[in-house]
Amino acid sequence: MILMMLGAQGTGKGTVAGILSTELGIPQVSTGDIFRKNISEGTALGIEANKYISKGDLVPDEITVPMLESRLKEEDAKNGAILDGFPRTIEQAQKLDEMLNKMGKRVDLVVNLVTPKEEIIDRMLTRRVCTNQECKTTYNTKLHPPKVEGICDKCGAPLKQREDDSDPEAIKRRLDIYEEKTSPLVNFYEEKGILQTETVSTAVNRMGADVARDLVEKLK
Repeated sequence: MILMMLGAQGTGKGTVAGILSTELGIPQVSTGDIFRKNISEGTALGIEANKYISKGDLVPDEITVPMLESRLKEEDAKNGAILDGFPRTIEQAQKLDEMLNKMGKRVDLVVNLVTPKEEIIDRMLTRRVCTNQECKTTYNTKLHPPKVEGICDKCGAPLKQREDDSDPEAIKRRLDIYEEKTSPLVNFYEEKGILQTETVSTAVNRMGADVARDLVEKLK
C-alpha cells in the first residue's frame, strides 16, 4: 500500500504520517528527513540540497528522484510506504507513477491536508523537532509542548527549531512556492479518484491526530 501526504508545510503531514506508519506497519518516507540527515552529516548530497532548502527553494529532481527510488526499494518498504514531501510538482508525480509501475505498485490514497495560512506560519515558528534521527518526534510549543521544555518526551534527546522554520519571510516564500507548483497536484489526484481532503485547524477543532485516527479505521 502506497499512501501519500499532500498539503503545505505546517499542516501536520508529518504528524499524520507518523501515526499511520506506526498503526499500519509501513515506513514514513520523508524526503525532508532524508535531506536533513544528510545535511547534519555533511554529505555531498546534504551540502548540495542545503543550497536550495536554506533559501526556501525546492531541491531539483535530479537529486530527489533517484534518492526516493532507492529508499522505496529497501526491505522495510516492501509492503508499502507513506510518502511525505514528494511529489511536489506534476512532473514529479508523473515520474513517481512511472517508478512505481516498474515496481508493480501504485499510489493507493492521497491525503490532502488544508490549514489557513496564518495558522500555518504560527505553527512553523513554534515547531520543535527531536534531534535524535531515530525518533524525529515533532512538538509545538503552543499546541503540543513537551513535558520538559526543550526535551523529547519519547527519547530524552534535545529538541531544536529547524533553520528553515525560524524566518517568517522564508516560510511565506515556501508557501508561495507550494501554491504555485504543488497545489495543482490536488487536481491531478482528484481526477484519479484517490484524493481525500481533510481540514486541520484549531478553528474546526480537528487536528492531525484526529485525521490519522479516522484514516486508520478506514484502512485497517
